[in-house]
Amino acid sequence: MSGPDVSVVICVYTEDRWEDILAAVASVRTQSYPALETLLVVDHNPALLDRLAKEYKDVLESGEVRVFANAGPRGLSAGRNTGIAASRGEVVAFLDDDAVAERDWLRHFAGAYADPQVMAVGGRTVPIWASGRRPAWFPEEFDWVVGCTYKGIPAGLVRVRNVLGGNASFRRSAFDAAGGFATGIGRDGDKRPLGCEETELCIRLSRARPDAVLLIDDRAVIHHRVPEAREHFGYFRTRAYAEGLSKALVARSVGVDKGLESERRYATRVLPSGVVRGLRDAALARPGGAGRAGAIVAGVLTAAGGYVVGTVRARRGGATFSVVEIEGERDG
Repeated sequence: MSGPDVSVVICVYTEDRWEDILAAVASVRTQSYPALETLLVVDHNPALLDRLAKEYKDVLESGEVRVFANAGPRGLSAGRNTGIAASRGEVVAFLDDDAVAERDWLRHFAGAYADPQVMAVGGRTVPIWASGRRPAWFPEEFDWVVGCTYKGIPAGLVRVRNVLGGNASFRRSAFDAAGGFATGIGRDGDKRPLGCEETELCIRLSRARPDAVLLIDDRAVIHHRVPEAREHFGYFRTRAYAEGLSKALVARSVGVDKGLESERRYATRVLPSGVVRGLRDAALARPGGAGRAGAIVAGVLTAAGGYVVGTVRARRGGATFSVVEIEGERDG
């Protein structure tokens, strides 16, 4: 299969995920559609940077695996931007450091770029629960809380407003047109789990390139580890609140209509159906039904509260983010 060269960027920040990082890189190196390179971007952790350089010293010279320090401020967005700037592929794909890609992951991404209007392709992210199975109370509609594909995203190969950052790819020229990921909006290590940086980028890209096509192909699958700490309601609530804060920043940047376009359908169709299913399961004495219905309601209210707080902060100028142009030269 011929297609574009693909650079894969994996952003890392802690040695606590050492085995996960090695597994993520191994899954890229065994793809049926070989990556041009795997770029490991280390977020302000010199010990981890040195350890990874030693781990992959045998392939650093060939360029199969390359290790970099985050050249920007601490956080996932700046790390991704560092990887983009260093990349040499026509397409740049992103994989979370605690996830592994199925063997045909890149093959499905690459195939979609045969259409020159396609600027981004995302995939399906499946949770690997630390406890061995999904907590009975945890609704599939809220799998985005743990960085996974949630119930409500259409199946198949579909056009979308935005892809999800932990399992996504972009044509390199998309960053030339729209700039990189916004800093100050996304994750920063173990601090409050903000997000939405990929949403803001995709909306900005669609404005810069109105002809751009953004897709999700659910055949491009990765498996994402969910640690035990994230299986509890406390994290669920914290993440929902942070999502509200982030959505407020996005809406202020791109406008409420576009910033909440997908969320309206999700809130008015997907979530009510989830509550009904939960209550039905409770009536039939099925495990977790009432808990799932309650979690959906609590998640909506908590996210809404975060959105209100984030909107007030943004209006007062207390919450800002910035977009940077991607610099760097590619080979070939």
